Amino acid sequence: MAQDSRPLTPRRRFLTRQQTSALVHIADEYPMPSEGMGIGDAARLLYEGGRTVDDVDPELYATYDVKRGLRNADGSGVLVGLTTISDVHGYRRVDGRVEPDEGDLRYRGYHVGDLVEASQREGRFGYEEVAYLLLTGSLPTTDQLADFSARIGSRRQLPEGYISIFPRATYSHSIMNVLQRATLLLYAFDESADDTDPVHEVDVALSLLARWPRVASIAHQAYVAHESGERLVIPPAREDFSMAETVLDVLRGPEGFSREEAMLLDVMLMLHAEHGGGNNSTFTCRVLSSSATDAYSAYASALGSLKGPRHGGANAKAGLMVEDALAHIADPSSDDQVADYLARVLAGDAFDGRGLIYGIGHAVYTKSDPRAQVVKGYARTMAARKGPELAAQFELAEKIERLAPEVMRDVRGITKPLCANIDLYTGIVYRMLGIPDDLFTPIFAIARMAGWAAHRMEEIYGPARIIRPAYNSVFSDRTYVPIAERKA
Repeated sequence: MAQDSRPLTPRRRFLTRQQTSALVHIADEYPMPSEGMGIGDAARLLYEGGRTVDDVDPELYATYDVKRGLRNADGSGVLVGLTTISDVHGYRRVDGRVEPDEGDLRYRGYHVGDLVEASQREGRFGYEEVAYLLLTGSLPTTDQLADFSARIGSRRQLPEGYISIFPRATYSHSIMNVLQRATLLLYAFDESADDTDPVHEVDVALSLLARWPRVASIAHQAYVAHESGERLVIPPAREDFSMAETVLDVLRGPEGFSREEAMLLDVMLMLHAEHGGGNNSTFTCRVLSSSATDAYSAYASALGSLKGPRHGGANAKAGLMVEDALAHIADPSSDDQVADYLARVLAGDAFDGRGLIYGIGHAVYTKSDPRAQVVKGYARTMAARKGPELAAQFELAEKIERLAPEVMRDVRGITKPLCANIDLYTGIVYRMLGIPDDLFTPIFAIARMAGWAAHRMEEIYGPARIIRPAYNSVFSDRTYVPIAERKA
């Protein structure tokens, strides 16, 4: 254990298979219809027809001026709302054209880099301060921050009886799925679950900020316990721990963690706390919130969006890609060999075959992603201390950041500026901290909870109008044919 590691409290809770569904694997004995019945002639259209019946001529999007993916023709997002929460800046508009610009991210008007630097300089955890800022619009005083942290700490413990029906019962391979079900299950433990008044909304937000780290970590530990044949070990809730310490406390167990490691994770949480109302998961949360549904449903939907590999799931992919590159490049110090590997990735001949260089490019940022710039400095320092393997991963990530835009220009003909996004370094940082791959995206979600809560409340107390965009119908009228006269 490192000299400055947190001492481990001896009161650890052990649960047997009979005491928690987290260690029970319940299979579905009924096969999927395509497996149990096959796909014969009568089912062919059912399974394959959607590929053609839902195929819309791409030219019609231009004809009807449809913004695919809610994107303008120049790639910028369609303006659908106003917000006082944050600003994601990556380009400027000059004479109606999009001009690349250095990236900037501001929370309630404060540059995120300044918020991170201040807390690190003062040697204190900053995520709770950022969460308070996002929820209230103001930086907290010392007393306000202590009160805010205490309110979160008071909800760390999960309800009595909750663990016995913990939703790992279906033995999902995805902790994001577990988080969704765990969130919806907490609805049942809330006597005022459907209330949307400000006091209840804040209480739910504080509760999920407190409980998600333990839910995600326990879900991972349940998997480890099942694989090893051991009992599930749950450390007692520490009300005085920060968000970063809470995550590491459950994961590390007797090994403990250093202050430096917790401070690095705190940086990651601050950088992931919020990213504008237009990102997919936040917009999903706002769409559900606009219907006045309960907070648990809205946050569970945001989790489902973030789970996607085109959104939050990309961070694990980027880390795996760097590992794969190290395993298949004879000389990682060679620019030519690294560029050749990246070209094979784009061609679908390397890594996962999807033709994507993960961690490169962004929907808004053009010249730089401020989050990546901030975390890279801290990651470089930690990598040097963690040994040659992680140092090599970090060095290769930097080389990918430098070479990938050039390779994408040569292979794909992409001429717009491309920068590394935070995903390129997230996986490496989490590996430095000993965080398993299946928790990369859940930790992203834990951090983003503060931003989701701020946007949910802005939606239900601001516009207060259900979001309902329009779709043009592009089919012709048809005459009904009696079933006896139809032909396949």
